[in-house]
Amino acid sequence: MRFVVLGAGGIGCYYAARLVAAGHRVVLVARGAHLQALQQHGLQVQHPQFRFQQAVVATDIDGLVRDYAATSVDWLLLCAKSSATQPMLEQLKVWLAAHASLPVLSLQNGVDNEAHIAAAIGKQRTIGGLAVKIGAHITAPGQVDATGIGQVDFGAWPQARDNPMLHAKLPLLSQIFSEAKIPNTIYDNVNYALWRKLVINNGVNPLTALTLLDTQALTQHPVFSHTVRAMMQETARAANAEGVALTAADVDEMYQLICGFDAIKTSMLVDRLKGRPMELADICGPVIRGCQAAGQPATTTELIQALLLNTVATATA
Repeated sequence: MRFVVLGAGGIGCYYAARLVAAGHRVVLVARGAHLQALQQHGLQVQHPQFRFQQAVVATDIDGLVRDYAATSVDWLLLCAKSSATQPMLEQLKVWLAAHASLPVLSLQNGVDNEAHIAAAIGKQRTIGGLAVKIGAHITAPGQVDATGIGQVDFGAWPQARDNPMLHAKLPLLSQIFSEAKIPNTIYDNVNYALWRKLVINNGVNPLTALTLLDTQALTQHPVFSHTVRAMMQETARAANAEGVALTAADVDEMYQLICGFDAIKTSMLVDRLKGRPMELADICGPVIRGCQAAGQPATTTELIQALLLNTVATATA
């Protein structure tokens, strides 16, 4: 099959490498020094159970539009930062319109990306998704270190019953992922899965960026561990306000999951360490918005976000 990985950072490169190793044709869309390294030296991925080092096909967005017809692509994986979703879709507006049935799978943080994709190309082409139990970061241009099982959970957005034709195509993608040794699950209600992941992301990402601790140190800390749980509870409250039923059991399960996972640097921590914009609007934003709508402000999430923004502003002043 023919894939485009749009936003080939750590996560995107890991899945691209798995697909290439399984014999699929993949075009990686990246930029800057990372793109140059991919083009000149290939991609190197280091994972405890997977090693990949070989030439890959890589380009930027302009090159994708110029050199690759959308009709020659079977699946597009969107792995970019959430803040890049709308600008990328706008850049690719004409290109995407040329292939009226090209499905787009979002593997991004947050719960708002799918709505942006659907607004641009229609929900009949929009697959909600999330990368589960994986940490993957660019350690040098063209080089990625990854850990975890790298599962992909996905489903027709917003639910299978709303999008039956796209849902019927997903077993093929599931088979492709499985053969590429990417564990995966198809959800009938992918919004539920997206909000469950946001429980983890909001629980640890902002706090790791504030404290500079990895997830294991954070969840083992006698004080910060309580803050993690409080932010997870606020996320569940926001989900319920948005019509997605998350229970205390969901929160407990997500808390135990992150406590038992490998020590990882979250994407938000890595962004702060590298001086890059953080995905606060996409991770904390929906929680704050949902809790405000419910009349129960997300006071802990608001506090951690404010402290983090103030700390970064003070450090760069």
